Amino acid sequence: MKKEKYKVAKYMRLSRDDGDDRESESIENQRDIIDNYIKEHGDLEEIKEYADDGFTGTNFNRPGFQEMLKDIEDGKINCIITKDLSRFGRDHIDTGYYLERYFPSNSIRYIAIR
Repeated sequence: MKKEKYKVAKYMRLSRDDGDDRESESIENQRDIIDNYIKEHGDLEEIKEYADDGFTGTNFNRPGFQEMLKDIEDGKINCIITKDLSRFGRDHIDTGYYLERYFPSNSIRYIAIR
């Protein structure tokens, strides 16, 4: 029996507030890290990439993030991968809501690589 693959959303975010870490946190660097992770795990299939370049992590009113939520609601993806948790969000309350409530209720697997 063939195992079902996770339908993966790659999510990347870079804020102007990231300052000195800008190069190591670049969208391109995040993409490379996520791509390598997907290649190493045969149960993952990339469906779409979402990026919010220049958006703060202190709220979730970001175009790429909102598009990703719509695709979750439409059943297009069931797994989200970020380079690390800070790329997902920096507000503990809202981040906790997505990780502890929204994702489980929508059967979403979340992977923070680092």
